[in-house]
Amino acid sequence: MAIEVFNRYENKYLMDTQAFHRIYERLMDYMELDDYNKNNKVYSISNIYYDTEHHTLIRSSLSKPKYREKLRIRAYGIPEPGAKVYLELKKKVFGLVNKRRTALKLDEAYEFVRTGKAPAYRNGMNKQVMQEIEYFLSRYELKPMVYLAYDRIAMFCKGNRDLRITFDANIRSRRYDLRLEQGDYGEQLMEEGQWLMEVKAEKTVPVWLSKLLSELHMYRTGFSKYGNEYKKSIRYANQEKERILC
Repeated sequence: MAIEVFNRYENKYLMDTQAFHRIYERLMDYMELDDYNKNNKVYSISNIYYDTEHHTLIRSSLSKPKYREKLRIRAYGIPEPGAKVYLELKKKVFGLVNKRRTALKLDEAYEFVRTGKAPAYRNGMNKQVMQEIEYFLSRYELKPMVYLAYDRIAMFCKGNRDLRITFDANIRSRRYDLRLEQGDYGEQLMEEGQWLMEVKAEKTVPVWLSKLLSELHMYRTGFSKYGNEYKKSIRYANQEKERILC
């Protein structure tokens, strides 16, 4: 059964392709690839992020409060209308990331967020998580705001599944056709050849990893995919307004 409740710390690092290959090769001494990445394959993740009309959730998150929250529907690849997806509530409290999710059919997930009412329970759903999401939806009037997808390589520490490292590239987004089944396309969010590495651990990272990051001169950065997409889209919108006014 897929893990549905996560509590962990997440540190992010931006790098170019050369730096990615350097650290990837070194990490393989300690880590093993996710099953979906065997045979040097990557897999794609697609998301629909929800927000209020005035972008309340992402604007609050960008102000870096002690408590932040987001809601999204996540799929692996391009889902068919009745395919399984995950409805996820992601919170960050004093740096600790808490992610809670439940499996739903795609149309159920859309309807759940639209109406604020959870679908009838059946095996495979997480009843507690659905109740928490239902309460969250009662506090906001949300609508689909942005599509975000990326290609991922994921790995786990050998003998310690609590340490997970992911590499995301080809991050793309769009603010139209906001349905996952519409297809996988959008504008690039990062420069070509850039990678986003995320180190996810329930506690502190092991000493060997701290030494490796220091040796390779890799330093933490703040990078929110939705946050950066929002800043980029708002900046573009403001530039268009200025062009029209001129």
